[in-house]
Amino acid sequence: KQWYQRRVAITAGEGNILEDESAIQVLNNAKVLSNEIEKKQVVAEETEKMIALSREGYRTIAKHSSVLYFSIADLPNIDPMYQYSLAWFINLYIMSIEQSNKSKILEKRLRYLTDHFSYSLYKNVCRSLFEKDKLLFSFLLCSNLLKDRQEINHDQFIFFLTGGIGLENNLKNPAQEWLSEKSWDELCRMSDLAGFGGFRKSFQANIADWKRYYDAKEPQKIKLPEPWHSKLSDFQKMTCLRCIRPDKVVQAVTNFVEEKLGRHFIEPPPFNIATCYQDSNATMPLIFVLSPGADPMAGLLKFAEDKGFGGDKFNAISLGQGQGPIARKMIEKAAEDGSWVALQNVHLAVSWMPQLEKICEDFSPDTVSNSFRLWLTSYPSPKFPVTVLQNSVKMTNEPPTGLKANLLQSFTTDPVSDTKFFDGCPEKEPHFEKLLFSLCFFHAIVQERKKFGPIGWNIAYGFNDSDLRISLQQLQIFVNAYSHVPLNAVTYLTGECNYGGRVTDDWDRRCITTILRVYYNHEVVDDNKYKFSPSGVYYAPPSGTYDSYVAFIKNLPSTQLPEVFGMHDNVDISRELQGTKLLFEDLLVTQAQTGGGGTGGSSTEQKLNEIGSDILTKIPASFDIEDAVEKYPVKYEESMNTVLVQEMERFNRLCDVIRSSLFNLQKAIKGLVVMSDSLEKVASSLLVGKVPELWSASSYPSLKPLGSYVNDLVARLKFLSNWFEHDKPNCFWISAFYFNQAFLTGVKQNYARKYTIPIDKLDLDFEMLPCDDIDTAPEDGAYIKGLYVEGARWDDKKMSLAESFPKALYDTMPVIWLKPNIKVDISTEGKYVSPVYKTSARQGQLSTTGHSTNFVLAINVPTIKPQKHWVLRGTCLLCSLDD
Repeated sequence: KQWYQRRVAITAGEGNILEDESAIQVLNNAKVLSNEIEKKQVVAEETEKMIALSREGYRTIAKHSSVLYFSIADLPNIDPMYQYSLAWFINLYIMSIEQSNKSKILEKRLRYLTDHFSYSLYKNVCRSLFEKDKLLFSFLLCSNLLKDRQEINHDQFIFFLTGGIGLENNLKNPAQEWLSEKSWDELCRMSDLAGFGGFRKSFQANIADWKRYYDAKEPQKIKLPEPWHSKLSDFQKMTCLRCIRPDKVVQAVTNFVEEKLGRHFIEPPPFNIATCYQDSNATMPLIFVLSPGADPMAGLLKFAEDKGFGGDKFNAISLGQGQGPIARKMIEKAAEDGSWVALQNVHLAVSWMPQLEKICEDFSPDTVSNSFRLWLTSYPSPKFPVTVLQNSVKMTNEPPTGLKANLLQSFTTDPVSDTKFFDGCPEKEPHFEKLLFSLCFFHAIVQERKKFGPIGWNIAYGFNDSDLRISLQQLQIFVNAYSHVPLNAVTYLTGECNYGGRVTDDWDRRCITTILRVYYNHEVVDDNKYKFSPSGVYYAPPSGTYDSYVAFIKNLPSTQLPEVFGMHDNVDISRELQGTKLLFEDLLVTQAQTGGGGTGGSSTEQKLNEIGSDILTKIPASFDIEDAVEKYPVKYEESMNTVLVQEMERFNRLCDVIRSSLFNLQKAIKGLVVMSDSLEKVASSLLVGKVPELWSASSYPSLKPLGSYVNDLVARLKFLSNWFEHDKPNCFWISAFYFNQAFLTGVKQNYARKYTIPIDKLDLDFEMLPCDDIDTAPEDGAYIKGLYVEGARWDDKKMSLAESFPKALYDTMPVIWLKPNIKVDISTEGKYVSPVYKTSARQGQLSTTGHSTNFVLAINVPTIKPQKHWVLRGTCLLCSLDD
């Protein structure tokens, strides 16, 4: 500034500037300064270029890290407890910078850091995920990284999850004897994707080669028929497998992740409470996210004891009504004196959760003792404070899986592991030990049946160690109290009270008591090697020492065949299909709803318009209820008139909801009306081929995808339309009814009024006819068709239930004659009393009419085998399939 002021003074002065020495000196210095500034600017520009070049070197890892962050940001859509904050993510990243291998070569350093952080994130997130979501998370990381590198096409990825959207396929299935219509439809849609051109024609020309691929035990490990094995990428091959053998998708995804990311990304680290404790601090709560059958308190108490926080230094309380203030005082006291507090079942204290959030926010290193820890246990709850979840160490500790692991846990925990208890029946050891082992085996069986989904249990019950513990204690009491074990009493207490107390479904209750009779009987005690499975792999070992039983369990197979559950080998396929379905559903909710594979807004809007228009053209006009009432008036002797009119009214309401939502969606796309939240949800569902929730709320139960649902709805409407136009059908399509129970009541009511018998004295008897359809109506009752059997097949020759064929999960039932009869005259001898459900989910809720939303009725089906055989098989009849 001074140089500038002097220059101004010199240039403004009078006289000859050359005669002023000080002026000349000033100008010389100014020139030197100007040259220095110019040189520094050149250096600064060079430095800026070098910084920009160095920054570009880190761009790849920055992009990689952003992909990882947004992968975990979508996890709360799967479960509300999967919350992770950006601050937590950054802190984990900083730890990786410090802990990863160092190198002066930038590329190596970044590779080390990328690998270390990716696996560190996987480990830390995995310990807070349920077992079912760990592979999903690995695949989510893998697919997002590959999509970022342009190695996976977004359209193909969405197709992999949904199977595409199609309402009707006019192309004939060339392999109907082994390829399902659903698979054929998906293959046709896959042929329209980039990279799959000509696939359909190639498939039709090489049916035999594809049949060998379909029949392979592990198709995910063998080559596709050429030229497709050489032509397709690994992900595209997996997409092809998804269409032909969807039951093997989970194994294929596991192999895919292992190949792309490494084996350590498919091997989640085992639960370790000590590691979780090390990663925590006094201001960070530790949360056990509970699952049915899991109880972490025993392990936590032992860990607290090992760390010197037993006795008075560990306080626990189970939250519930009025427990909040007590818990608050506990936390305040423990924060001061440095002890530990465990709050159990936080999900039950919804009203107190805001206070818990405030308590945790007030934690600071200055006000809380360093040794203080707050432990929380909670089932997943959308009301759980997000800030607490994001700034905590979350853990899941699920019960062991597999019969062997379950048995071993039962024998190595209290009370069985206590020698006083194990030897607690002097002079009656053989009886007690055999029944004790049988009861532990029963406990493992009822736990493991859950993995088979609805065919195992209609409802997934949370059987846990406390059920086993009380049953074992009661068994010991009864063995000691009586000279002969009162098996009826023990069976009742165990099956109806201890375990049965959790069972809310009548058919599940029948199942659990049937299972228990396999393990609680006199043969178990009398036979030295009573078989628990037909093969004899599992049996009750001879009476021996505690160590001999543990050794016997350790020698059992690590995996078990369905036979030990009394099930057919096909249930493994059902279980794998269920796993595939769950994987796809959970992956879909993590995807941004941007159009199901569209590349821009216009293509998404065009696709929505096409889907909406296609559906609207298929659905016929609403039924004219006035015409129906006039043509089919209420008649005392014909209840079916009322059934028809009521069904028309119900379907009209459903069709009105579908039409109005589609019309409004098309208007919203054009900008004529506001795109409401409900319309956005409809659009999102249509783009991924799902039935919108708005429709489901007004619909009959259905698990079908969008295309199949619309076709099924049109078929039901056609059934009612034909009834209206051509009079009552000779054979009723039972699945077509919205409210099946009204039709069944109508059948009984017609009979009751015809023969003047009180309807409450009547029930339905059943006769299977050797045909798939029939042209004449019965004099009394009604003929029905359209039922499927799951867990068995119908043998037309023997007119009886029979074992399923391999890979045939369902079979069609013949025409069934519903014959009203006096209840006392109906015999179930030689018959299996089979429940009939509307969908394969089986589980339903009790509606306001007093009927289940899923269960229809029980049908007596002829059988050569005893009823318990089909009960253990999980056999039932279904009105409609999922496809």
